[in-house]
Amino acid sequence: MKPFRFQNFMIAQQTGVFRVGTDGVLLGVLASISEAESVLEVGTGTGLIPLMLTQRNIKLTVTALDINPEAVALANGNFQNSSYADRLEAVQADFKTFRSKTRFDLIISNPPYFEVNDSSKDVVARQTVEMDAVTLLDRAGELLKDTGLLSLIIPADQSAGLEIKAAKLQLYLVRKVNVFGITGGPVKRHVLEFSKKEIPAIEQEFIIEKSPRVYSEQYLDATRDFHVFGNGS
Repeated sequence: MKPFRFQNFMIAQQTGVFRVGTDGVLLGVLASISEAESVLEVGTGTGLIPLMLTQRNIKLTVTALDINPEAVALANGNFQNSSYADRLEAVQADFKTFRSKTRFDLIISNPPYFEVNDSSKDVVARQTVEMDAVTLLDRAGELLKDTGLLSLIIPADQSAGLEIKAAKLQLYLVRKVNVFGITGGPVKRHVLEFSKKEIPAIEQEFIIEKSPRVYSEQYLDATRDFHVFGNGS
């Protein structure tokens, strides 16, 4: 499978591990990380998101979990081939049972857990034991610092239910980014950020394309330090 080249790192890819996709790139550029130093990623796949986060913030260290040993090996290889290797580690672990003495400033995930479609081309890469939303939220609450954030990207039609479940577990929505696939189209994704502290939520909009196959200025600006357009990746 062809590697995916970014400006400052290369992502090797392979069958059986989730490939580089728009959702991962969006979370990598939109997640709030200015106050974070310790980060835990759940379901790292190729290791894309940790690489993007460590490029954005030189203070970050990331522990990247995946239950799939092939993903862990691939991600660690991608980390070692980058300039950020000393701040990144992929670990084979099930988030349901993961234990850590560290409490994290940020827990981040592009979760393949909810409403799994068995016809997906990436079904082979899905977690051996699917994680439901409540388990993800509950474990995140245990592992976050009191001032920490949980950052997720999910399909728009799953957002309302997830927000209700989070509030019941005392994780409160503090930021929502409504992601539109194209100008004038419906919201396709939500980037949701939750905190243990209940404060008024910030709501923002993000548009990927201004017309079919033409990226918006907003998307180009957000990804300008990462994407290499026109290189065939």
